[in-house]
Amino acid sequence: MRGGISRASGKQSIIELHSIIAVKGSAKINLFDVVPVITKHKLFKRDRGLCAYCGVVPPIHENEAEAEHIIPHIIPNSRGGQYSWMDLVISCRSCNQRKGNRTPEQACMDLLYAPYLPSLYEDMILKGRNILADQMDFLAANLPKNSRLLERIV
Repeated sequence: MRGGISRASGKQSIIELHSIIAVKGSAKINLFDVVPVITKHKLFKRDRGLCAYCGVVPPIHENEAEAEHIIPHIIPNSRGGQYSWMDLVISCRSCNQRKGNRTPEQACMDLLYAPYLPSLYEDMILKGRNILADQMDFLAANLPKNSRLLERIV
C-alpha cells in the first residue's frame, strides 16, 4: 500500500502487506448471510454464457456475447417473479421470445441448468477482478463442494 509523500523527506510511505490478511475479531453482520449484488456480468459468468433453454454458446468476444444474450426471469414479473439469483438466467433472444410472458412449464421449455445463489467466495470470483494465484487458491479451498466454478479453476 502506498501512502502520502512526507514534506520533510519528500519520500512516499509504503507498507508491504500479504495479499491475504486475517484479522482478529468478528464483523457485526455475518457476511455469509449477505446476498451478493446481481449484475449482468456476474450472471453471465455464473451461467457460463449458455442459454438456459437451448444451451447456445455465445460468440468469442465477451462484450458481443453479453449483448446477444438477455437476462429473463424464469417466472415472469407479471406472474410474481422476483429479481433474484434464483429467478434470473441467461437466455438467447430466440428462446426469450419463444418463452414470452409464460413460465417454462407453460412454454414447454425445460431449463438445462438450475440457477443458484453464489456463496461469498463464488461472488468474489464472479466479480472478474484480477485475482492472484494464492488468493485464488484460498477462494477455491472455501468454495462449496458442488460449485460449478470449481470446474473452471481446476
